[in-house]
Amino acid sequence: MAINIGRRQFISALGGAAAAWPLPAQAQQPMPVIGYLSGSSPNVFTELVTSFHRGLNETGFIEHRNIAVDYRWALGELDQLLALAADLVRRQVAVIFASGPPAALAAKAATSSIPIVFGIGADPVKLGLISSFNQPGGNITGVSFFINMLAAKDLGLMHELVPQAAVIALLVNPNNADTQSTDAQEAAHSLGLELLVLNASTETDIDSAFTDLIQSRAGALLIGASTFFTTHSAQILALAARHRVPTFYANRFLVEAGGLIGYGPSLPDANRQAGIYAGRILKGEKPANMPVMQSTKFELAINLKTAKALGLTVPPSVLAIADKVIE
Repeated sequence: MAINIGRRQFISALGGAAAAWPLPAQAQQPMPVIGYLSGSSPNVFTELVTSFHRGLNETGFIEHRNIAVDYRWALGELDQLLALAADLVRRQVAVIFASGPPAALAAKAATSSIPIVFGIGADPVKLGLISSFNQPGGNITGVSFFINMLAAKDLGLMHELVPQAAVIALLVNPNNADTQSTDAQEAAHSLGLELLVLNASTETDIDSAFTDLIQSRAGALLIGASTFFTTHSAQILALAARHRVPTFYANRFLVEAGGLIGYGPSLPDANRQAGIYAGRILKGEKPANMPVMQSTKFELAINLKTAKALGLTVPPSVLAIADKVIE
């Protein structure tokens, strides 16, 4: 039996059916974009990027599946960070992750509306990034691991490793908003050591610093926490090996690359926590109400091959507390 349907009824029925059918073109929402801002280079921090993604994954976000990540690397040219941050703001990213104090300050200067998650080794209150740890206020929060407060521990370990060194040099970047110099001077004084502070903010400065170190007969060198030094780690490692200078680094990555000893917070763990915070913000939480996390996981790494090349014997007391020993 034939069924007659009027034109108006047909259009009405068709419209109802169309509403019920999935329309991929309309249902497809653009993926939120996270801006990743760093003063370093991707080849230096590969593991940290992976750790950041691990944190995102724990909150249900996977790159290329339901989020996109737009990377901006300053490659050690920290004066470029403000322009890179402004570029992310122009793109209207959903969240900016800022790795290191210079990147965090650049991101804060670039926007007061886009949420910012930082991962820094300094006091964010002293830097002016937040109002307080419990109530950051504004559009910024993150993870702090206070790497600049480890000077006493670093000097103590180096003194155990090279007890004959009466003069120990400290290489700092004067462009950093926060340095280890003051704490290191106090720690050196308590140990009866002379501290030689060397400044470097360019490749030429690094070469000059090693020249000054040798002329001053410093018996060991501490590398201050700085994105610039991490980016130029190959140069520093080569100079330390050439001049046979026992050198203490701020993280284990440079020890794995040939450095002697390194102590500092677990940067992969801190970056994973930052990834979790970025994911929570994507889900609707407000940075102003998210307390700044303080990373409490630290790592001590020792390279016995480098120690042997320098003619050093690592004391059992130091080996016993090492998290990673490279043989």
